[in-house]
Amino acid sequence: MSLSSVLFLLLAGAQSSLSQNAPYMASTPATASQTSSGPSPLVTQVQVSVDDLWDLYVGPVSTFSINTTVQPTPIPSSSLIPPPPLYYPSFPTGQQVPLQVKNESWKFPKNFWYGVAGAAYQIEGAAKAEGRAPSIWDVLSHRVPNYVVTNETGDVANNNYYQYKEDIARIAALGLNTYSFSLSWSRILPFGSGPINEQALAHYDDVIDTCIEYGVIPQATLYHWDLPLVLQNTYGGWLSPDIVEDFTNYARIVFERYHTKVHHWFTINEPIVFCGFYPLPKNYFKQTIIPDVRQKFYCGHHALLAHAAAYHVGKSLNSSLSISLKHNGGYKIQRTNSSEDALAVDRAWDFQEGWFSDPVFLGGDYPRYLKEYVETFLDPFTDEQKAQINGTADIYAHDAYTSDFIFAPDSGISACTKNESHPLFPSCYNSTKTYANGYWLVGPAADPGSPWLNKATDWVPAFLHYMQKRWNPQGGIAITEFGIAEPYEALRKDLPSIVTDPLRSAYYRDYLEAILIAISEGVNVVGTLAWSIYDNFEWSQGYSVKFGIQYVNLTTQERFFKASAFEYVNAFNVYLEK
Repeated sequence: MSLSSVLFLLLAGAQSSLSQNAPYMASTPATASQTSSGPSPLVTQVQVSVDDLWDLYVGPVSTFSINTTVQPTPIPSSSLIPPPPLYYPSFPTGQQVPLQVKNESWKFPKNFWYGVAGAAYQIEGAAKAEGRAPSIWDVLSHRVPNYVVTNETGDVANNNYYQYKEDIARIAALGLNTYSFSLSWSRILPFGSGPINEQALAHYDDVIDTCIEYGVIPQATLYHWDLPLVLQNTYGGWLSPDIVEDFTNYARIVFERYHTKVHHWFTINEPIVFCGFYPLPKNYFKQTIIPDVRQKFYCGHHALLAHAAAYHVGKSLNSSLSISLKHNGGYKIQRTNSSEDALAVDRAWDFQEGWFSDPVFLGGDYPRYLKEYVETFLDPFTDEQKAQINGTADIYAHDAYTSDFIFAPDSGISACTKNESHPLFPSCYNSTKTYANGYWLVGPAADPGSPWLNKATDWVPAFLHYMQKRWNPQGGIAITEFGIAEPYEALRKDLPSIVTDPLRSAYYRDYLEAILIAISEGVNVVGTLAWSIYDNFEWSQGYSVKFGIQYVNLTTQERFFKASAFEYVNAFNVYLEK
């Protein structure tokens, strides 16, 4: 048995106990099969503290020199001057900027919210500070070779845990009205359940209060991929139905604490993506007998049940809360007019947005083509579960970055669905970024580290119409993440070239104009959140790709607005209804 297997056993079935002033300790029964002497398990008792978790599973972590909460410094007025063509300097003279006439038929409604988003593991840093225990991403970034292509971690990230006051002040100074952040589950509940870390709750108290102080709407996400390590190593995390109760209890703690101050909530972020992490790398986490190809669907099944349970908890405490989950995917463009490509598009919707949108908005069950597959191994939702899931989103929240052309596999859809070894099984559709001639891109490409992303803003109005027509969200649609990684931005060394981001600037200008078109055509769009507040830890790409509307010098932790920040806010300066 490997060392990692022994450690998994030590954490199996962890039950935690904590006194307020004592170290975090988990009293954990450990079991192992004794095949040579009969079926009786060997049982022992161990105690594992938060520090033990770091030592056993992660190892040393990096820290930054600023390790207490700091007050914001005044923002220099020079940093709030937009770049041309938004700003016409009085000197030097001679610059010629084409006149852009305001379209008087376009407008964002008065109550439209517009801001930026960030996620705990990607920005907070302070990895071991004030009782936080490891999440799966601490192990993935520290221990699994090349899981993060740059071998970087979120140990320090943007040091937001200590510099959040400055970050919120900068959001307000720019003129944005919303800040969407996620809470770290393993800060609040270091073992995923059991003892509550009051220091973490007090920290988020102040984040929320600081937003309110600056007139910024706080929006909170319960889960943005950083699963507490103990839950993964105890029962397999999202692969087990046990996650539903633990997530619900976590949601109850958070809702009870903040429901009077935070009115916009997201339960889980992009379940299609985090469920796709499964199977997690072997020899680093507790494994399961579930076949690899099916694991993400078990994860999704439990994520839907956990989301629904959390939604009802929040509503029971405050019926006025806006609570939703965040979907992701992209607009699916039929590449040719063939019937096979039309069917491929239908399958793409069912295996992407429809996977979580149909159960929530259309009756509590899976869409047709997804259901045909998962019903061969998943227990179907009961009538009670369908009723529990149905209607558990007050808006349609979509992280809508891009679009793709969709077409059938070369071997045909029918042949694919009958062949579990087919590389496109079980979804059995193909996608491409190029038009049918295989030559022209759907839009300019993002950084090579984000090959899934192109500036496909021409398709945004059609995408928004599709969302409204298929799922008909009564509270409207919100684009809860959108942005683009400026190509090769990580290679730039001087500040002026770093903050001049023309592709990202054009992306935000054109995307927001596309939203204005859709609104003028009757689509109910209620808000947008740019991804992201600043360049941060972009998961498996580390810090090698940049999505921020602010640049952060990771050596000094200084923040600088990019041109795209002004392009983003300018659309609301021009078109927000007064």
